Amino acid sequence: MERFMNPHPLDEHAYERKDPQIVASAAWHSLLWLVIANAIGVLIAVLLLFPALNSTLGEWTYGRWIMVHMNLELYGWTSLPLVGFLFKVYGADRGPAAIWGRPVLWVWSAALGVGALSWLSGQSSGKLFLDWSGYARVFFPMALVALWIFLLVALTLGRRNKSEPVSVSAWAAKLLGLVLLLAVLFLIYIASGPGSYPPVNPDTGGPTGTSQLESSLAVVAVVLMLPFGVARRKAGGAKTIHISWIVLAAESLFCATLSRADVTHHLPTQYLSLGCLLVWLPLTPAYYAAFAWHSNTRRWRVAFLWWWAALLVTGWIFFLPGVLDHFKFTDGLVGHSFVAMAGFTSSFILFVMVQLLGEGGWIFNRSRSFYLWNGSVIAYILLMTIAGWREGFDPTFTIVPGAARNTIYTLRLLTGVLMLAASFDWFLDASTLLTRPAIDLISEPAQREKTA
Repeated sequence: MERFMNPHPLDEHAYERKDPQIVASAAWHSLLWLVIANAIGVLIAVLLLFPALNSTLGEWTYGRWIMVHMNLELYGWTSLPLVGFLFKVYGADRGPAAIWGRPVLWVWSAALGVGALSWLSGQSSGKLFLDWSGYARVFFPMALVALWIFLLVALTLGRRNKSEPVSVSAWAAKLLGLVLLLAVLFLIYIASGPGSYPPVNPDTGGPTGTSQLESSLAVVAVVLMLPFGVARRKAGGAKTIHISWIVLAAESLFCATLSRADVTHHLPTQYLSLGCLLVWLPLTPAYYAAFAWHSNTRRWRVAFLWWWAALLVTGWIFFLPGVLDHFKFTDGLVGHSFVAMAGFTSSFILFVMVQLLGEGGWIFNRSRSFYLWNGSVIAYILLMTIAGWREGFDPTFTIVPGAARNTIYTLRLLTGVLMLAASFDWFLDASTLLTRPAIDLISEPAQREKTA
């Protein structure tokens, strides 16, 4: 114990111990939930194709499985890679605190398991993606608390590691990040409770150009923040980076001046203001070109930028008067949500994980799974757009079984099976990655040699 607290001068690397498999473990947990959520998605597709099967499931029918599916995709598949990102940024994958990384991941997964059981048992807040109620409303914040304490300890102990000096400004920025994370913890708990805003609020007019712009700018902020801490800036890239942040600040100020609440999307100020996001079509690729990335990331970096462009363009088109009126409450918007989640968000998450894993990122770069995933997502989007278009003329199209409807839903089931196969392929590779010797898969020297 004394040697641990006061290492001998010759033991200068006592606090350089790394556990690179913490990041690989975050990827494994994330993929585990992706496989489970995708399998549930296949079940949901079967229930939509054959509604009579719901009667054989007792209380565990479509309405309960859909909540489990969506919540596991968000809090499992898309959230855990960002936990791995925080491990890397806060130095939690090295030093004496590293041994607690994997227990924190298991606490998170345990909270998701508890949540899944509560949703299947009928406990629900009725709020989309804030469905934490009953005992699950306590368990998930506990997972966030465990993560927060782990990051704080890693940041504090990291100050003693002289081999990795951190400037005062960088340390202060990380401390601010912990404050914001703590705020998120309380916000999720409060917003999930029955005492906050109602699930269906009659005082609002639903999604507006302003609300869409607000949420989109939050996503832009995440996209701009990601490179810091995991990639080094290229020489000459400062100008593009500064311009991007100035544009984000200007658009945020502009958004603050727009009308809110009960505002129709037919107002020119609503759909034209949303069009200001199109500036990110050329700006985002230029921004990411200002940083040096591991060569393994190229495939998913390109995919994420293409999906980002598709999301920006289709998001604006679908909001236009006449277009939204036709597709509202149809499968067309289900297809567009797939552009956002299975397309953009998933490719962004995969790009993040490949960058964090470095040499270990090979598990996501197999051509088979890459094209299987993206091809299936594109097919799903096209099928739902066609269904939504027909549904806009005839609301009974997806309710009353028919040849065209059953064909589309059968093909949608097939795309779900193919996406499940791709995710299972990644999960198996991630499992083999964890069984390998604990080598430093994300060492800085190796990353510098492989940057492109």
